[in-house]
Amino acid sequence: MSEYNDPLDQAHELSMSAADLDANSIAALRLAIARKDHDSIRILMDGEHPADIADMFEQLSGDARETLIKLTADVLIPSVLAELEDEVVEDVLSLLGPKQISEAVAELDSDDATQLIEELHVHRRAEVMAALPDRHREEVEASFAFDHETAGRLMQREFVAAPEFWTVGQAIDHMRAQGEKGGDALPDLFFDLYIIDTHFRPLGYLPLSGLIRCGRDVSLKSVMQTIPALIAPDMDQEDVAYLFEKYDLISAPVVDVDGRLSGMITVDDMVEVIQEENKEDMLALAGVSEAGLTDTALTTVRARAPWLLVNLVTAVCASFVISLFRDEITELVALAILMPIVASLGGNTGIQALTVAIRALVTRDLTQANTWRVIRREALAALMNGVLFAVLLAGITYIWFKDPYLSVVIGVALIFNFVCAGLAGILVPLGLKKAGADPAVASSVFVTTVSDVIGFFAFLGLASVFLL
Repeated sequence: MSEYNDPLDQAHELSMSAADLDANSIAALRLAIARKDHDSIRILMDGEHPADIADMFEQLSGDARETLIKLTADVLIPSVLAELEDEVVEDVLSLLGPKQISEAVAELDSDDATQLIEELHVHRRAEVMAALPDRHREEVEASFAFDHETAGRLMQREFVAAPEFWTVGQAIDHMRAQGEKGGDALPDLFFDLYIIDTHFRPLGYLPLSGLIRCGRDVSLKSVMQTIPALIAPDMDQEDVAYLFEKYDLISAPVVDVDGRLSGMITVDDMVEVIQEENKEDMLALAGVSEAGLTDTALTTVRARAPWLLVNLVTAVCASFVISLFRDEITELVALAILMPIVASLGGNTGIQALTVAIRALVTRDLTQANTWRVIRREALAALMNGVLFAVLLAGITYIWFKDPYLSVVIGVALIFNFVCAGLAGILVPLGLKKAGADPAVASSVFVTTVSDVIGFFAFLGLASVFLL
């Protein structure tokens, strides 16, 4: 009988083998660069996917990248440059001449070309733009006319459109003829055929999967589908990502102020946007910025120190509340032992509510229509959790200190702190959003402060009234 191999185990083994292979490849590449072994470098990179080559570059030091480019500059094909992380591509571009960069830009779709030129310093950007062919330069300049992180910057100006009176056969013949011309006649990657009127306004779309299922004599107008969303070029990229997620889009048309088709955004760009936005929100909640591969310890300290300073100020506020009850703490040492528990549990309650609120705001699930329902839900959930853990903590306190009054005081304080922290977790991000601030950036500091200050004040204040 043959031995059964679990597919999950096989997948795990393959992933581990791939990780080992990558580590070995990077080590071999570093050795080849150190020896300036031109042939070995080519063997290691030959046949690799552009994304994998980009990963190799990102794992190298700045000096190793510079040596590699001098030895084999031709490995930096345009598709590899498009895959590099921003901080790495900035370093790599500084090692290339304006002509090399302009040639790479000319081969990329307009959206990738714009992102690449964005990483150049102003004077270098001017040199590269001057070296570009007129059409490519005009496309990039048109993209730079829009603000950063908007649809106008993300969109590619290459797309495929056909008039409504064409048949399926005419559309297919047109695309084949454009493909035979090569160059920039067709986008490198597209999923939908846009149907337009005589004024170049989109009327509908037809997925390529639907196009190949139709007979040649079928009119495009009779089989086109309604476009779920038209994208304005000044729309924020977060709003564009929301539309892609809501309508399960693969691509979406971008229209100008007159409603004419001017470009398209594809799902591969949106995947990057969604990942970037989620990463930014996650880091913002922790009060840190991303430590990139090229960041030094000094730049990391500069990014994190301001938030630690804010945290210091809030900690001093909490300590000030404690100092108001120094005599009570001296008289009853149990207060010093127990008060961190009240603040800690309240803080966790606030962060739980905050995390849910931030996620709901990002996904548009938390709206003006359901705000009060969500606030009531969080308050009730905090109250129920407060009662549950108040009973548990009161029991522990009684077993520990044999003082029923102390048990009641800490239970009541915990319930009060739970409710306040839960409300802060939902009200603080809502208030910041209404004020025009990013809720993910500053909310955690305020929520933690509320839970600490109210927790200490409630517990110590009740103890001073009823126990001393």
